[in-house]
Amino acid sequence: MIAQLRGKLVSKSPNQVVVDVGGVGYAVFVPLSTYYQLPDPDGEVTLYTSTQVREDAILLYGFKTLEEKALFELLKGVSGIGPRLATNILSGISVEELVPAISEGDVARLRAVPGIGRKMAERLIVELREKVGEAPARIGLPSVPSKDEVLEDVISALVNLGCGRKEASRAAEGARRALGGDAGFEKLIKFTLKAVSTLK
Repeated sequence: MIAQLRGKLVSKSPNQVVVDVGGVGYAVFVPLSTYYQLPDPDGEVTLYTSTQVREDAILLYGFKTLEEKALFELLKGVSGIGPRLATNILSGISVEELVPAISEGDVARLRAVPGIGRKMAERLIVELREKVGEAPARIGLPSVPSKDEVLEDVISALVNLGCGRKEASRAAEGARRALGGDAGFEKLIKFTLKAVSTLK
């Protein structure tokens, strides 16, 4: 299995590149996120690769980061998603957006990605929610903060702004009840700041 290529970039297009390694040209399929980070032809490039063996061909898929490669491997393990569709998904959404969308069950965000309908979005959430939650420490994917961590961050921010700890806790917990358990840090802090200023 070819896990990494380092060599001269011979040519590139939005979905495929050719890398010369010791005189051998390797054709590698890439997502747009990787394509945009590539140097001009003749530049040196390193790609983390996944080797896909078919009856009629051996195909290489390449990524600029290990995080992208790791998420690619998770995606193609979902029923109905092959390596080509997994690459297309990574072309339509960044790792930093995709991981939270799956973890938080954000069907609407996933459906906005070309190639993902409602059923596929729901399948991604069902099959990968726990895996992407466990994945950060194991394979380097960006971690998604737990609800308690988000709440604690909001409380700490309020305390740093001069609020008392009890007042900050009450405001943050009230914001969570008002906005719902899935509200992120930005929404919570804006809500709590308004609530605290109203009390003053």
